[in-house]
Amino acid sequence: MPQADTAERLQKVLASAGLGSRRACEDLIFRRRVTVNGKVAKLGDKVDPANAEIRVDGQRVITDTKLMYIALNKPRGVVSTLDDEKGRSELADFLAQFPQRLHHVGRLDAESEGLLLLTNDGDLTNKLTHPRYEITKTYLAEVTNGPLARNVGRQLLSGVELEDGPARVDAFKLVGALGKSAQVELVLHEGRKHIVRRMLEAVGHPVTRLIRTAIGPIRLGNLRPGGFRHLSNAEIAALYKQAGDGPAGESRESESADEDD
Repeated sequence: MPQADTAERLQKVLASAGLGSRRACEDLIFRRRVTVNGKVAKLGDKVDPANAEIRVDGQRVITDTKLMYIALNKPRGVVSTLDDEKGRSELADFLAQFPQRLHHVGRLDAESEGLLLLTNDGDLTNKLTHPRYEITKTYLAEVTNGPLARNVGRQLLSGVELEDGPARVDAFKLVGALGKSAQVELVLHEGRKHIVRRMLEAVGHPVTRLIRTAIGPIRLGNLRPGGFRHLSNAEIAALYKQAGDGPAGESRESESADEDD
């Protein structure tokens, strides 16, 4: 049972989490669409928003107001660390405005740019970076030595041999080409160091610019370099679901690794 001094009515907690008005949240509870710690909720229930596991239609609802989930567009030249010994521009330079101590989920090398997720939710971080889960990442790469041969996509989809073993992409698309330069989109769940750059180098097209545009269901969108936004509750629930925390609480057993692209 929640402590008396921290318990709040469930409909109020749901409304504060962005699920609609209190009346609309009461309707969700009445229709038995809400569970608390695995049990179907009832009108009149009280919960501790910092500790209760609340789901609506099986999707996790984050109600702890101390937890933060940020999408950041990491600029080129910024290292994915909070304390760089070499004095280079680092993530900490962008996080001073947040009262909570945030950590990054995965990383991007200094010369890569694009989407990074930042949070103080250790549970979600562990789920997104654990080797058993295949969280896809999408990249836009500018490459040289164009035009691209017709079989480049087939090579990357079937797999290329690298010094630490074969690697392949889940999806490949030619976005555009101009002279000897081209833009390609790649989707993969591989997590080895500099995997995107090394794969494209292996098929004869070195990368001149690399942007991560998505992590699972979270898109970079039109965030400017250095800009950030808070994830919506729906996006957070979608991340949990992809990391094996869906309605049935099942996880996928597969092999992957934390990325360093």
